[in-house]
Amino acid sequence: SQERSSLLRKWYDLMIQNKDDLAKIITAESGKPLKEAQGEILYSALFLEWFSEEARRVYGDVICTPAKEKRALVLKQPLGVAAVITPWNFPSAMITRKVGAALAAGCTVVVKPAEHTPFSALALAELADQAGMPAGVYNVVPCSRTKAKEVGEALCTDPLVSKISFTGSTATGKVLLHHAAGSVKRVSMELGGHAPFIVFDSADVDRAVAGAMASKFRNSGQTCVCSNRFLVQRGIHDSFVKKFAEAMKTNLRVGNGFEETTTQGPLIDEKAVEKVEKHVNDAVSKGATVVTGGKRHQLGKNFFEPTLLSNVTQDMLCSHEETFGPLAPVIKFDTEEEAVAIANAADVGLAGYFYSQDPAQIWRVAEQLEVGMVGVNEGLISSVECPFGGVKQSGLGREGSKYGIDEYLEIKYVCFGGL
Repeated sequence: SQERSSLLRKWYDLMIQNKDDLAKIITAESGKPLKEAQGEILYSALFLEWFSEEARRVYGDVICTPAKEKRALVLKQPLGVAAVITPWNFPSAMITRKVGAALAAGCTVVVKPAEHTPFSALALAELADQAGMPAGVYNVVPCSRTKAKEVGEALCTDPLVSKISFTGSTATGKVLLHHAAGSVKRVSMELGGHAPFIVFDSADVDRAVAGAMASKFRNSGQTCVCSNRFLVQRGIHDSFVKKFAEAMKTNLRVGNGFEETTTQGPLIDEKAVEKVEKHVNDAVSKGATVVTGGKRHQLGKNFFEPTLLSNVTQDMLCSHEETFGPLAPVIKFDTEEEAVAIANAADVGLAGYFYSQDPAQIWRVAEQLEVGMVGVNEGLISSVECPFGGVKQSGLGREGSKYGIDEYLEIKYVCFGGL
C-alpha cells in the first residue's frame, strides 16, 4: 500500500505541474470554459491525492466469537480488474474519482472514456507513465461512437473483469447492469439526476439566486447534479424570478471556451441543443413564459441562450426529464409538503438543493428529500472528502470520501480454528 500511495501521489504532483495543458485539452474537447476546466483539473488531481492517503488505511478486523479454540479475522482484498466507463462532461474528474480509488485498493483498471473526450484519458495515461505506474495498471481503450456499445458490452461480460464502474445516463446504466448480471459483477453506477432547487419563503433571496446561478449554469447546465427544476414558494416567487433573470443577464457570457470572458461554452453536440430547444418549445406550448433567452444562440449550432422560464407546470417535459443544458424552469408552490412531493416525484435522486433559514424546516426537508446529496443554502456541493452518489434510479454505490475505496474491495472472512 505504501508503494501504491506514493505512485498516486507522484501522479497527483504531475497533474498539478501540467494543470494548464490538461485544462486546455478539456476545453478543446468539450468546449467547457477554460476557468472551469482549470477547476476540474484541480478537483481531478485532488482525488488522486485523497486516495493516495486512503490507500494506507484499508484496515481489516478481528472479531470475537464464543468459541475459545477459534479466531475470526476479516481481510480486505482488491477485487481485481476494474472496468471504468466515463462521460464527457467531466472528462478528467470522472476518471480520477474511480481510478484513484481502484488503484489505492490494489485493482488494475481499463478506462473506456466517452467518445467525445478521449484525449483527457490519454493525457492522464501519459502522466501515470511518467509517475512510474507499472505497465498494464492504468489502461485506456478509446473507441468510436459506433463501437461504444460493443466495447461496453465486452467489458461488462468479460470474465476477467471483476468490477464495472460507470457514470452516465440511467438508460445506458440499465443496459450495462443487464450485461454485468450475466457474470454477477460488482457494479457502481452514477446515473442521471433531476435535481430540485427549492426556495422557501424564509430564504435569503440574494443568496438563493447566487446558489441557483452556480448550480444551474456550471458547464452550461451539463452536469448530473445541475438544478433541473426550481421550486419557488409563492411569497418570494416574483422577487426570485426577477433577481435570477437580472443575474443571468449580468453574469453569463456565451462564447468560445478559450476566451477569458466566457462563462457559457457550447453544448457538447447538436443533439444536446435539440433537447433544450424541445424542452423550451414544449413548455411554451403548454403555457410557460420565457423570462429571458429561449432560443438557439447566434454564435453557432452548438450554442443555446441561457434561458429562464416561469409559469412552469408538472405536465411539461422539463418538469420530468433531465435537460442537461442552460434551461432554468421555475415552478411556483404554496406549502412545504407540496414542494417535497414535487421534488420526490422523480424516479431518480442524485442531488437536491434548498434555501431556507428556518432550522426545523431545514432538518425536515433535508431528511425527506429522496436524493443522495443535499445542498442546504449551498449550490455547489462536490468535494473529494464527501460521498458522491444517488438513490433510486440515480445509481448504486458512493464515490470519493472514505467510502469510495470500499467499492473496489472484497471482504474475506478467515476462521482460524484448532487453537
